[in-house]
Amino acid sequence: MGAAARAAAADGTASGRHPSNWPDLEPYGLADTRMDLWPREDNSFVLPLELRPRDEELGRVWMRDAYVNCFRVAGRRPLYVATGTTRVPGLDTAGPWNDGIFLWTAASLRGPWRLADTTGIRPGAEKGKVWSPEFAGENRPGRTVVAPWQEYWYDDRFGKRGNVWAPEVHYFRGTWYIVACMGDRAHKVGSFLLVSEGGVEGPYRLAEGNLDKPFGDALPDAPYIDPGARFHIDGGMYTEGDDAWLVLHNNVYARFRDDMEDIVPTTHLPAFQQQPYAPEPYLEGASVFKHGGKYYLVHAAWDRTSTAGDGSIRYAYDTAAPGRTQYHYDAIAAVADRFEGPYSRRWTLGVGAGHNNIFADAGGRLWATFFRNPNFGYWADPARIADAAVPGVVRLEWTGPQGNRLYVRRPSRGHAISE
Repeated sequence: MGAAARAAAADGTASGRHPSNWPDLEPYGLADTRMDLWPREDNSFVLPLELRPRDEELGRVWMRDAYVNCFRVAGRRPLYVATGTTRVPGLDTAGPWNDGIFLWTAASLRGPWRLADTTGIRPGAEKGKVWSPEFAGENRPGRTVVAPWQEYWYDDRFGKRGNVWAPEVHYFRGTWYIVACMGDRAHKVGSFLLVSEGGVEGPYRLAEGNLDKPFGDALPDAPYIDPGARFHIDGGMYTEGDDAWLVLHNNVYARFRDDMEDIVPTTHLPAFQQQPYAPEPYLEGASVFKHGGKYYLVHAAWDRTSTAGDGSIRYAYDTAAPGRTQYHYDAIAAVADRFEGPYSRRWTLGVGAGHNNIFADAGGRLWATFFRNPNFGYWADPARIADAAVPGVVRLEWTGPQGNRLYVRRPSRGHAISE
C-alpha cells in the first residue's frame, strides 16, 4: 500500500472504488459521534407519506421504528412498502394502546406514497390499516385474525391497554407476511407473524404458532408486564432462498417451519455468536441483512454520555448507571461469513439511526431507515421534539470486499442522493 492509500485508510476517506473503514475506537464499546455518520440533508430525507385525518394537525406521519423495503413481484415494476409504529389521536406515544398496523406503498422511494388500498377488504374503515386488535370480530372457526392475548383490555391504572409496534413487511415464496410485536401494555408481550391471503394490503390472518402466545418461551418477569407474559420482542424476518428465519431481540433467532405457520421447535433458541461489549448494554431491534456475500447483524443501542477521567465527555454504549445520560439511539453493526456468526467487533453504522432496517432500492443502492427517538436523548429536547418520530431513510455506503463495512454515507464521498 502506498503512502496516499495508507493515509486514506487512516482517516476513512475514499481509496480506490470504495471508501475505507474508519479505525476502530478504543476501548471497544466507545461510540463514534462524528457528524459524518448522522443522517443529514445531503444523505437522507423524510418520506412524504400520505396523511391520514389524524396526521393533519402535525402535517406529517408520527412514526417510530420506521420500516421500508423494495419488492419486485412477478416481474412487475418495483413496489416500495413503508410501515412503522404509530399512535392514536390524543396520545403522545404509541402506548398504553394504539390501533394497529398501517401500510403505505409507492412505485418510487421519493413517492408519491399512498396508503395501502384496504377499502375492498373493509369498506368504510380507515384506509391503510391492515391489522389491529379491533379486528377481533373477524375471527372465524379455523381462521384467527386476532388472538385473545392480542385483544384490548382495561385496568384501573392505564385504562385501555394493548399496543403493537415495530412491524416489518416481507414477500417470501409468493406470500406477503408481517412480523410485529405486541407491546408492553398488551396481555402478552412478544413477536408474532401475520400471513396475507391476498396482496400486500391483506387480508391478513394470524399464524397458527401464535394462537396462544408470542414466539419462543416466556422470559423472566419485568415491570408493567404481568407475570409469565413477557416473551422476545422486536421480531424480524430474514430470508435466503427457500429458507426463512425469525430474528428476535436481542441475540437469538429461530428457523421458520416450511409451512411458515410456526418456528421449528427447539429446547433453547440459538444465539448469534457475537463479540459483546463489557459490560453488554441493553440492545434492541436486531436485524440481519446480506450484502457482498456477508451477513450484517444490526442492533439499536443507546450512546450514553459520561465524564471521562480527564474531564472530557465520554460517548459509549454503556449500561444505564448514575452519571450516564442517554444521547443518541444509534445503529451498531457487525459482519460475518455465516448467518449465525461468528460476527466481528461492532462499529457505529449510523448516529441516531437505531431500530432500523437496511434495504436495497430498485437500482441496487443501499439505504437504512431512521426515526429520531422522541423518548430520550438528543431528539427528545424540546427544541427538537417537533422533528422527532419520522419515517426517514438515509443512504448507506459499503467499504467493499476488503473492508466489509456499512456506514451512513459520509460527506467525503461527494455524491448527491438519488433513487
